[in-house]
Amino acid sequence: MAQEMEIEFKNLLTAQQYEQLLQEFQIDKQMVHRQTNHYFDTPSQSIRNRQSGLRIRQIDNYYECTLKEKSAEHTHLETTEELTAEQAQKMLAGEGFYAQEIAQKLESYTISVDELAVFGSLTTDRVELPYKGGLLVFDHSFYLQCDDYEVEYETTDAINGAQIFDDFLQQHHIEKKVTAKKIARFMKALQQKG
Repeated sequence: MAQEMEIEFKNLLTAQQYEQLLQEFQIDKQMVHRQTNHYFDTPSQSIRNRQSGLRIRQIDNYYECTLKEKSAEHTHLETTEELTAEQAQKMLAGEGFYAQEIAQKLESYTISVDELAVFGSLTTDRVELPYKGGLLVFDHSFYLQCDDYEVEYETTDAINGAQIFDDFLQQHHIEKKVTAKKIARFMKALQQKG
């Protein structure tokens, strides 16, 4: 199990802005990797109600389960456990829960892992680049007949990171937009669909 504080800033992009950034940063197809997030919650949305998210992320044949808990604006505590392909498939099918540390955390919040179910999946084509002491991320996500594009900046310093990200947006003539996390955008699309 690994735990880390994730400090990230994000902004939605238009398809044109996304393509322009890929060109400016000379991104070729080999630099893009595909990942799929499978999101879990209880029928009463116990995890969402805690401003948290639970997912299994699949990148090729690698699987990990992550609980993201909001601790401050732009900051989340991430608890991640690696899974085998078999464990991940069983969890996705509702046949057990194999991330033991995360299960214990959920139980401490009186969230029963027996109530968890997958409510949807989101696939992202991602590019990650080192940038000014942090990580610059370009994402193109697909979910529920939606396509969206975003830029993220992950850092270890919220104050400097905010300034670096704001400067990046200004430099590339990108309007700053309040941008929800992927899971929140997915939930909104799911609610509009239903």
